[in-house]
Amino acid sequence: MSAAPLTRDDIVHNLADLPSLPAVVMELLNSIDQEDIDISVLAKKVSHDQALTAKTLRLANSSLYGLQVKVTTIQQAITYLGFQTTRNLITAAAVTGCFPEGRCAGFDDKAFWRHSIATAACAKVLARQIRFNQDYAFTAGLLHDIGRLVLVTSFPQRFSEAIAHRAAHDCSMLQAERAVLGVDHVDAGLALAEHWNFSDTMRLAIAGHHDPEAPGAGFLASIIHVADAVVYALDLAGGADDLVPRVSTVAWSALGLDEEAYLQLFRETELQYEEITTILLA
Repeated sequence: MSAAPLTRDDIVHNLADLPSLPAVVMELLNSIDQEDIDISVLAKKVSHDQALTAKTLRLANSSLYGLQVKVTTIQQAITYLGFQTTRNLITAAAVTGCFPEGRCAGFDDKAFWRHSIATAACAKVLARQIRFNQDYAFTAGLLHDIGRLVLVTSFPQRFSEAIAHRAAHDCSMLQAERAVLGVDHVDAGLALAEHWNFSDTMRLAIAGHHDPEAPGAGFLASIIHVADAVVYALDLAGGADDLVPRVSTVAWSALGLDEEAYLQLFRETELQYEEITTILLA
């Protein structure tokens, strides 16, 4: 007999047991729309967390940003990259290190992050090509599947069954989650986004990345949707049997890129992916 389907309430109920982000990162996320925030105070707070600072500065100095100078403090990173970008880098550095690994049979934590990082790199390049906010694209790319970690951490046994279901039925992981759990990683991602006070822009991207044609999905959802598919097609994460998802023609057309632009996208994504993975998964 199969277990009762989970509900959104089940997910929300378990969020309290999830790992929490460092307090300073929560503060950064909560202040996303505040203009009058004292940046020097935040820079000081972040620098008390040495591991987080080191990771953030390695990212700031990566080819992702092509800075001509080497930044050695969070304050310098803010000066050269701006507050928004630095905040997103701090969030990226914190989130990639905060979930426990090896809890769920059959789930490859490293492959999960490799896919997420590749999607972030790809989304950032896409955003630059179409003059969309690159920071939003990078962060949304990194977090688009975060709900999967919520399910893996909160319901490891059930998620393990979903992985087996996918293998047996040759379906997508999303379909397997719905069949076995009764909820999917989009539901879980939205619950976490609320719990962690992500901005509305991020929530929309998480909500719409599998269905960018849904009314009100927002343009960022189209960017993440396409980046996600490109990364599967390039097989960057090296997942065992990853199916390339069907790409929405609406989203693809909305980006309006030509073949030349896509070839450049593939090249840049592959180059940046290697470097960022080394930094974030160190």
